[in-house]
Amino acid sequence: MSLFASLARDPETSSDPASSRRSFLRGATTALAAAGLGPLAAGQSPTKPNAQDAVHLPELHADTEAPDKTPGPFEAPSQRTGFAVVGLGTLSLNQILPAFAKSKYCRVAALVSGDRDKSRKIAAQYGIPDRSLYDYKTYDQLAQNPDVQAIYIVLPNSLHAEFVVRGAKAGKHILCEKPMATSVKDCERMIAACKAANVKLMIAYRQQYEPMNRQIIKMVKEGKLGTVKSFIATNGQNQGDPAQWRQKLALAGGGCLPDVGIYCFNAARFLSGEEPSEVVAFTTQPKSDPRFTEVEESCGFTLHFPSGLIATCSTGYGIHRSQFLRIEGEKAWAELSPAFAYTGIKLKTNRTEDGHNVLSEPSIEEKDQFALEMDHMAQCVQQNLQPHTPGEEGLHDQRITDAIYESARTGRSVKIAPPPQPTRGPDPQES
Repeated sequence: MSLFASLARDPETSSDPASSRRSFLRGATTALAAAGLGPLAAGQSPTKPNAQDAVHLPELHADTEAPDKTPGPFEAPSQRTGFAVVGLGTLSLNQILPAFAKSKYCRVAALVSGDRDKSRKIAAQYGIPDRSLYDYKTYDQLAQNPDVQAIYIVLPNSLHAEFVVRGAKAGKHILCEKPMATSVKDCERMIAACKAANVKLMIAYRQQYEPMNRQIIKMVKEGKLGTVKSFIATNGQNQGDPAQWRQKLALAGGGCLPDVGIYCFNAARFLSGEEPSEVVAFTTQPKSDPRFTEVEESCGFTLHFPSGLIATCSTGYGIHRSQFLRIEGEKAWAELSPAFAYTGIKLKTNRTEDGHNVLSEPSIEEKDQFALEMDHMAQCVQQNLQPHTPGEEGLHDQRITDAIYESARTGRSVKIAPPPQPTRGPDPQES
């Protein structure tokens, strides 16, 4: 009997269906391995995955159904870019570390935390050896860890500059959470340190890698919206514990604006492809609320662009979660609702066709935004590419943040100088 005929025999060898299925699958795996179709044999080198390496299976459904999509191809673990994750707070534990399982080119290779017990528990879950656990004092010893090629900084905003500079001196490429820092001076220092060490610096603007945002960028570039005239966005949430670091000015550099408001004006910039020239802004800070003794509760601002585009944005720390954006042109508009979220983003467009308004919801596959941004960083490291969102992107956002605060403080409009050089690198590769 042939190999595949034997695999197709009735697997019912037990009264327990689950047990029977497990036995069948174990037998199938053994048979495939014996036939040279299983895991790579010892000493056999995996090749870098390309589109032609994807596995294509026979379609099970009629052509009236959407075809199934097989994941991959993925790099072998030994070829993936090793990341050290610095800071084991909510974002790391709930989003970043789980995203490695969905990544094609990355693996988590080390952890840096001030809580040794927590880092050991997390390391056990991700198969990280004890020798690759560091605290903030031993962080510089990453220089001697060959398993780590890149560092992902996930710390309070005011600590970004120190750990980016130290990481660059350790010879590691840097992916840093937004906002880049809390001052223009620190942003410039971070860029200079990475250039001096000849390492990549990328700011983690996950929305710029998200498929539905990418689709809007494409629509704008192809002129499907016509001349863009208006941008509207809001991003807010109701903060809780007043002692949380995001409500401490020394750690956060501000309140809602640098944390969630930055998404609004960064989206206005990257979706339109333009840079703002002026801003008018207002903030509120109710001193009676212990959450806002040091930072603003809400911020509203209007950005003016040289083309005539006006972006109207609002952000807050005292409202029920609200995430929305719309970009409006002469021919059509596109909106995301919710926007800025980790999952569940929905795209809608509206245009006129044959004298009728046509509202559509394009079907675009949702992908893990953190896996996409980390994979882009890994490709930049492996192929010596410039990141799409380098330090210059974070630096210009810090200049805009400063202008918004200045306008709110003075009650006057504030001019924003154009960046002296492009702030974005080449578009990310399709994944």
